[in-house]
Amino acid sequence: MNFSGGNVKVKTISFIGTGVMGASIVSHLLQAGYPVTVYTRTKEKAEPLLTEGAKWAPSVAEAVQKADLIFTMVGMPADVKEIYLNDNGILANGTNGQIVVDMTTSSPALAKEIEKAASEKGMAALDAPVSGGDVGAKNGTLSIMCGGEESIFEKVRPIFSIFGSRIVRQGGAGAGQHTKMSNQLAIATNMIGVCEALSYAEQAGLDPERVLESISPGAAGSWSLSNLGPRMLAGNFEPGFYTKHFLKDLRIALDEARRMNLDLPGLQLAMRLYEDLMDKGYGDKGTQVLFKHYQ
Repeated sequence: MNFSGGNVKVKTISFIGTGVMGASIVSHLLQAGYPVTVYTRTKEKAEPLLTEGAKWAPSVAEAVQKADLIFTMVGMPADVKEIYLNDNGILANGTNGQIVVDMTTSSPALAKEIEKAASEKGMAALDAPVSGGDVGAKNGTLSIMCGGEESIFEKVRPIFSIFGSRIVRQGGAGAGQHTKMSNQLAIATNMIGVCEALSYAEQAGLDPERVLESISPGAAGSWSLSNLGPRMLAGNFEPGFYTKHFLKDLRIALDEARRMNLDLPGLQLAMRLYEDLMDKGYGDKGTQVLFKHYQ
């Protein structure tokens, strides 16, 4: 690897998983002048990035072998486990000195498992889930919550700063994932409040867009109210973040809460509502589709 002091001088970055969020992050890296190799299960989804100058890897193994720094952003914890720990995965093909950064929202326990396995190969691992949705990814203003060794975090921080505006190391391996669970819990109950506030406004005969204008800057203000409230009213339920992935996060949070003997009734209510939306076929819609429950 070609690292110098606390700054990272990367010969090659690989990015595995170029979905709604990942594609914007790769675009920022390319615009910053970094060579990026990408791998995703469906090459067609990566074509816009290839047009921008990204290189294509036909397999995880090839993406890993060409990289100093490897980012992953896939769907589910099962996908993370497969892509890191199977015989054809990242760690099987990795070499001493490489850094891997998983940006998927996943299990804290799995983050610790990956960090341990990476260390045994002379590699370093960070868990670095993000918040800010598709808007934050496009604008390069994501909040990045990181777990892992401080020295490794400091080496990667300059790269994080290309697509993130708030970058915080929360602690050791798994701490980033625990922080993301706190984030998702705050969003889950807030989303219920946003939907109920707009439904109430409509039923009261008010103009809900005008209501948003009044309440968004005040004490009721939140990212969800300002960014997703208008989408709800416009009937725009396309994903900035998939409902199926959000429900996955809530299930992880509930499992962790049970391990800590923590009763979270708001989380349980949000889970029931989103499970109902999944049963109705809205898994590939954005989290703001919760508004349909109130319609």
